[in-house]
Amino acid sequence: MLKVVKVRIYPDLSQKLALAKAFGSCRWVWNHFLNLMNKTYQETGKGLSGYDVKKLLPHLKKQEETAWLKETYSQCLQQVCLNLGVAFNNFFERRAKYPNFKSKHGKQSLQYPSNVSIKGDCLNVPKIGLIYSKIHRPIEGKIKTVTITKNCCNQYWASILYENGKEKPQTSTDGKAIGIDLGLTHFAITSDGSKFDNPKILKKHEVNLKRKQQQLSRKQKGSNNRNKARLKVAKVHKKITNCREDFLHKLSRRIVNENQVIAVENLNVKGMMQNHCLAKAIQQVGWGQFCTMLKYKAEWEGKVYIEVDRFFPSSKTCHVCLNKIGSLPMDLRYWGCVKCGTKHDRDINAAINIRDEGLRILKTGLTSSGNKFQRQPLTSGTGDKACRQTASRSKGGRKKSTTTLVSGQEAYTVPSGLGSSLF
Repeated sequence: MLKVVKVRIYPDLSQKLALAKAFGSCRWVWNHFLNLMNKTYQETGKGLSGYDVKKLLPHLKKQEETAWLKETYSQCLQQVCLNLGVAFNNFFERRAKYPNFKSKHGKQSLQYPSNVSIKGDCLNVPKIGLIYSKIHRPIEGKIKTVTITKNCCNQYWASILYENGKEKPQTSTDGKAIGIDLGLTHFAITSDGSKFDNPKILKKHEVNLKRKQQQLSRKQKGSNNRNKARLKVAKVHKKITNCREDFLHKLSRRIVNENQVIAVENLNVKGMMQNHCLAKAIQQVGWGQFCTMLKYKAEWEGKVYIEVDRFFPSSKTCHVCLNKIGSLPMDLRYWGCVKCGTKHDRDINAAINIRDEGLRILKTGLTSSGNKFQRQPLTSGTGDKACRQTASRSKGGRKKSTTTLVSGQEAYTVPSGLGSSLF
């Protein structure tokens, strides 16, 4: 089974210079061949694959103007060509935007597909040497690829992909099932009555971020003081990202450990971001990243992760008698079923319906729209092949949760009789 460990590396001055040259060479190769692909298509009407442009690398190294490409490890440049081919495949299959030219500003990266090893507390990289690394967990197995990145805070990281030699556990549905309804006031509402508050990480650091951005705007462009101020802004953004990922990792791990079947709603986050009133709140909450974490952690543990269609009326359907009401305003958080008389908490009722719909899909193999549901395995590798999603997504948006905020990030359970006492 393939696993990834991301470790912090600390190159010295000479190694930083060598990495900067490698970053620049990979960036130049990407931009050069992307421009060549665009021109070839405009002139002939036919495109070039990643393998086609890969064959042109030896010719570039022999030219006097681009002889400096020899200083970079050859397999890194070859991998850039293959990644460019994958980017075009993803574009043509409508999974990504058209590939863009890379800039020397911002995040930099390069990939080593082989010949990287670990020696003690150092990472042995071709043409770079031993780089001191903070390896916080054992890496037992064969190293496949290593991707070295430099972020806007001038921090260096290495993502190590390795094969641990273990088989992926068999998927089983025997155990506890849970449904999760995602919102804005409460980040997640589960079918067992637990509500996890939205930490609102960006709001907590907004004043500090505003102050740092104001200081940056006053600095003269191109000056050293502006570069120092830019680093301060980047560190605040990095702090926000780290806090959000810490919350999402802990919550997703807790849910995966306690449940066997996890059902969530299929979200169109990109479409919901078009609403300028909610775009900022949706961007900082991290629904997509949370679902991704749930998905791969469930696969590691042999558990089931399933997505319910976003048009499934989870909030407007009574989970007791399955009676569906005509309309349910967003400000109405509690409602009573006119058919069976049950009093519902809107969010918990939606989570229960999502759980039941997920179990029904697993049992019948059919989605709510009548289509056959199939879980396709993820494809990986360094070849010129695009990665496919495991579940198809349809168009549309989803509702916004306006439940009253309860302070703290811990979950609390709503008793079953609470809804009845409110009417």
